[in-house]
Amino acid sequence: MIGGGIVLTVIAVLLVAVGTRFLQTKGWSAPIPRPDGGYLSGGETDTEHAEKQSGLLRWLTTVDHKDIGVLYLVFGTVAALWGGTEAMMIRTELLTPTADVWTAATYNGLFTTHGITMLFFFVTPVFFGIANYFLPLLLNADDMAFPRINAIAFWMLPPSLLLARAGLPADALGKLLSTVGVKIPFLEALHPPETGWTLYAPLSIQSGNPQVDLLLLGLHLSGIATTLGAINFIITVVSERGDDIGWPDIDIFSWTMLSTSGIVLFAFPLLGSAVIMMLLDRNFGTTFYLIEGGGPILWQHLFWFFGHPEVYIIFLPATGLVSTILPKFSSRKLFGFKFIVYSTLAIGVLSFGVWAHHMFSTGIDPRVRASFMFVSLAIAVPSAVKVFNWISTMYDGRIRLTAPMIFAVGSIGTFILGGVTGVFLAAIPIDLVVHDTYFVVGHFHFIVMGIIPMMMFAASYYWYPIITGRMYDQLLARLQAVLTIVGVPITFGSMLIMGALGLPRRYANYPDQFALLQQIASVGAFIIGIGVLLWLWNMVQSYRVGPRVRDADVWQLKRDDAFTREWQWFEEKLADRYGTDGGDPDDD
Repeated sequence: MIGGGIVLTVIAVLLVAVGTRFLQTKGWSAPIPRPDGGYLSGGETDTEHAEKQSGLLRWLTTVDHKDIGVLYLVFGTVAALWGGTEAMMIRTELLTPTADVWTAATYNGLFTTHGITMLFFFVTPVFFGIANYFLPLLLNADDMAFPRINAIAFWMLPPSLLLARAGLPADALGKLLSTVGVKIPFLEALHPPETGWTLYAPLSIQSGNPQVDLLLLGLHLSGIATTLGAINFIITVVSERGDDIGWPDIDIFSWTMLSTSGIVLFAFPLLGSAVIMMLLDRNFGTTFYLIEGGGPILWQHLFWFFGHPEVYIIFLPATGLVSTILPKFSSRKLFGFKFIVYSTLAIGVLSFGVWAHHMFSTGIDPRVRASFMFVSLAIAVPSAVKVFNWISTMYDGRIRLTAPMIFAVGSIGTFILGGVTGVFLAAIPIDLVVHDTYFVVGHFHFIVMGIIPMMMFAASYYWYPIITGRMYDQLLARLQAVLTIVGVPITFGSMLIMGALGLPRRYANYPDQFALLQQIASVGAFIIGIGVLLWLWNMVQSYRVGPRVRDADVWQLKRDDAFTREWQWFEEKLADRYGTDGGDPDDD
C-alpha cells in the first residue's frame, strides 16, 4: 500500500516536471511566489502594480501601500468625526448640573462609545494610514512586505467598527422597518453599551444588552487587524529597506512605528484572549471574571496589561512625527537622534510594567503597589529625554511658524502638562485621592487630545502636497492650529481643577458649584470642534481647488539639507507628471 503511494507520488512529480518544461519551451514562465502567499503574474518581479482599476473597483481591490494608507486615513477620519460628535454631545449635557439634555442612560452610552471609537477606530488606524503611505517611501522600499495581508488587515476594520457601534444603526434600522410594519426584536434590543470603555466586570457580564457581545466581537476583530498591520510594519522595516539604508540610516518615524508594532504584537493578542473569556462568561456560564472563578479583578489585570501599552501604541507615533517635523521648521538637525531612538525603545519595554498603577485603589498588596509606582515614575525619564531633545533642537534655530510647526510646538506643551499630571497619578498617595475623578480625564486627554491629534493635524498639513499634489490654505491652517492649542488647555485644564476639587467622573448629574468649570470646559471643547471643522473644510476644499504643486521643495528643505526621501520621491513624480521644464500638465 505504502509502496504504491510512493510510486504514484514519483509519477506525479515527473509529470509536473515534464509539463513545466514543456510549457517553458512554449514561452510560458512559472508564476513567481510572493512573500504573502500570492503570485505575481506575467513575470512581474517587483511590486510595481499593474494598471490600477478605475473608480470604486480600484479602492476595493487595491494592494498599493499608498492607496491602503489613504483608505486608513479616510476610515480614521470618519470614526473621529463620529466619536467627536459624541464628545460634543457629552459636553452639551454637562453645560447644566442636571441631566436635562440627554437621559442618564444616553449619557452613559455616549462616553462608552466615544472612548472605544476614538481609541480603537480613530487613533490607531490614522497612524497606520500615515505609516502605510510613508514608511515604504522613507525606507526606499517598493511596497509593504505583505501587500495583500495589508489590504486584508484594513478591510477587517469597517465590519469591526459596525459590530462595535451596531447599537445606533440597529436602532435606526429597527425604527425604519417598523414604519412599514416589519418588526425585528433583535434590532430593537440593541442599544449602545453603558459599561464604560474599560468594560469592567461584573457590570459588563451582567448587562443584558446583546450589543455588548457585538462590541466584544468587534474589538476582537479590530485586534486581529491591528496585529496583522503591525507584523507587516516590522517585516517591512527589517527586510524591505532599500540597499542604501542600513539600521543607522532609518528615520525617526520608522523607528517609532517599529517600536509601536512591537508593543502591538504583545498587547493586542492578550486583549483578544481576554474578550473571548468575557464572551464565554456572558454566554456559556464560565466564571473567568466572576467571584466563583478568577474574580472581577482578573479582568482589570488583563485589560490594563493591554490598556496601558495601548496608550504608548498611540503615543509613540505622535512623538515620531514631532521628531520628524520639528527639525524641518527649526532649520536644524534633530538633537540627540540616538538618544531619542533609545528612549523610544525604553518606553516600548517599560510600557508593559506599569499596568497596575491603574489599580492602586483596588486593595492590592502594598508591596506590589510600590513596585508599580517605581516603574511608572521611571517611564517619565525616557519621556523627558524626548522633550529635552525637542527643545534643544529648536534652541538657536531659524523657526518658521507654519501650521505643522505651530502644532508641533503646541504638542510639546500639552505633552508636558499631560506627563507631569501623569507623574502625580503614578504616586500612590495622590492617586488614592484623585482616583476616578475628572483629574484622570484631564490628564489622559492632555495626551490623547493634545499631542496625538495635534501631530496628526501637523502631518496632514506637512505631507498634504505629496498626498494630493495640491497646496492648502495656510492662513486657515494656522488659525485652526491656534484654536486647537487654545481649546485644549481650557477644556482639560478645567477638568484637572474639578478633579482636584473631588468631582467624580462619568456622572450625568453633578453639584451646582461645579457648573461654571463644566461650562468653561464645554466652551473649550466647542472651540476645538470649530477648529476640526475648519481643518475638514481646508482638506476637502483644497483637494478640489487648491493650487497645484509644481516644485517639490514646498518647505525649502533643500536649503537646510533636509530634503528627505519621501520628498525626493515626490520630486521624481512631479518630473514625470509635468516634465523637468515645469510646463503645464495636460490635465491642468
